[in-house]
Amino acid sequence: MTTEPTALTPRAKADILAQALPYIRQFHGKTMVIKYGGNAMTEPALQQAFAEDVVLLKLVGINPVVVHGGGPQIETALKRLGKQGRFIQGMRVTDAETMEVVEWVLAGEVQQDIVGLINQAGGKAVGLTGRDGGLIRARKLRMVDSKDPGVEHDVGQVGDIEHIDPAVVKALQDDQFIPVVSPIGYGSHNESYNINADVVAARLAMVLAAEKLLMLTNIPGVLDKAGQLLPELTPAAIDALVQDGTISGGMIPKISGALDAARSGVNAVHIIDGRVPHAMLLEVLTEQAFGTMIRKT
Repeated sequence: MTTEPTALTPRAKADILAQALPYIRQFHGKTMVIKYGGNAMTEPALQQAFAEDVVLLKLVGINPVVVHGGGPQIETALKRLGKQGRFIQGMRVTDAETMEVVEWVLAGEVQQDIVGLINQAGGKAVGLTGRDGGLIRARKLRMVDSKDPGVEHDVGQVGDIEHIDPAVVKALQDDQFIPVVSPIGYGSHNESYNINADVVAARLAMVLAAEKLLMLTNIPGVLDKAGQLLPELTPAAIDALVQDGTISGGMIPKISGALDAARSGVNAVHIIDGRVPHAMLLEVLTEQAFGTMIRKT
């Protein structure tokens, strides 16, 4: 049985806004990179809440930059073509045909859906791929086996970031636009590369000297073996969790990117539950500690 939320009095609403004021002042003019993925991308109510959060952050003077994934949508498209997605150490194996699907789904369908939602909520979003403004230069990823360094896996057109030029992102921010970035890079021969969205978000946060990196996911944060939320993680704790298998698969590049960002000057890196309506506002504009924070030491 569901219950209707209790209506707030005007006084209660005013109190909530007043409590957000110190955070608005603290983060005014700062950049926040948001990795958007998981359930928050597929449920209409959560999609709308996400778009409203992004627009509100922009309206109070914070500069959000959205980097999106699209794993479930890519899987659906591949199945329509009779292809089965394959992963090695959390990275999607991307042959030429799969790369075409990835570009079509990410830069076409998913990106334009997000841009439309943000614009509908009152923002001004613009979609980008790595080619736009020379944003993401990449090369073929050399994937060394995690257990045997002598073995190297061929994962096809999966990219390793060589360079990010944030000029186009900064120009859009200065004109009050909200950049929405698809994680597709380009190589020296104009070839396309599929890049893990968590890795792109982390590197972009570093290059932009972002105040926060917010990674929306399908779980409350990083959980221990007993399923309990770990509110903070240090590099030593992360190493131990990888070694005992608690952190595995697709969570490895997410945590690795988050840790790199924290070590490179991003002031706060949070892995938060995208299934919670307005999760970003709870994290950014309230005292509530939310999800898992990655610390650099």
